Amino acid sequence: MKRRELQLEPKEGKQNMGAANKNEVPVKDAPHYSAPALEKGLDILELLHQSESALTQKEISARLNRSVSELYRMLNILVRRNYIANYADKFGPTTKLYKLSQVHPPVRRLLSAALPIMEEISREIDFGCDLRVYNAGSQTVLASVDAPGGLGFSVRTGSEIAVAPSASGRVLIAFQDSDTADLRLRESLKGLADSEIKSFRKDVHEVAVKGYAALQSRQYEGLYAISFPVLDINGYAIAALTVPMLPRIDSSRQASREDVISALRGAADRLSQING
Repeated sequence: MKRRELQLEPKEGKQNMGAANKNEVPVKDAPHYSAPALEKGLDILELLHQSESALTQKEISARLNRSVSELYRMLNILVRRNYIANYADKFGPTTKLYKLSQVHPPVRRLLSAALPIMEEISREIDFGCDLRVYNAGSQTVLASVDAPGGLGFSVRTGSEIAVAPSASGRVLIAFQDSDTADLRLRESLKGLADSEIKSFRKDVHEVAVKGYAALQSRQYEGLYAISFPVLDINGYAIAALTVPMLPRIDSSRQASREDVISALRGAADRLSQING
């Protein structure tokens, strides 16, 4: 499997690639079009997906600083198209957007290949595992397999996870070209102190050299996470295959970290070959 080391620092004397395609219009020169109805619909969807609970029409209008009347028809259309649901006059998101994302051919191909492999290594090591992708400053869990014994730490499919505290977050940044890595760093580390960003950059570089990430959780006592990249044909990470290890305190035998690293490396290599 081809692995590509990351260069996080800006390159000196970088060649202007804009001349490679004279017909391509730079983003900064693209015209700015107005589509008020679409903007309102997207505002509603983003608000409801970010809210921890369903919201009334009045609460939605207040948070979006729009009148109730201008949102009424938009809410009805979104309910009719099953993007949101009305729960006793409170609105919340459905799973339609998540289902649509899985229909996208590359995602569907990745999932169909990943699930049997994930189930296989979970039986081998007796830990759960999951598959995560980068998503605009955070991570989305595409698939999750519980430990065969039914006990252990697991992450729910569809969960959104912060990038910075996790092993998988380091993987999803480490195995990218330098421009993509810098963009993801800026998106996912907003609000962190300069010292934390510097430390994270160092960790990411070490992951790129090592080939995977393994670290003690800063959120859950005793939890240890190991994550390997699933690479495309160019050696860039399209996903992170992750095993959260929660040690038992009884006399039951468990797979060691070395066992998990070996199994996870083999699984990630197989997935990379399938999707490469």
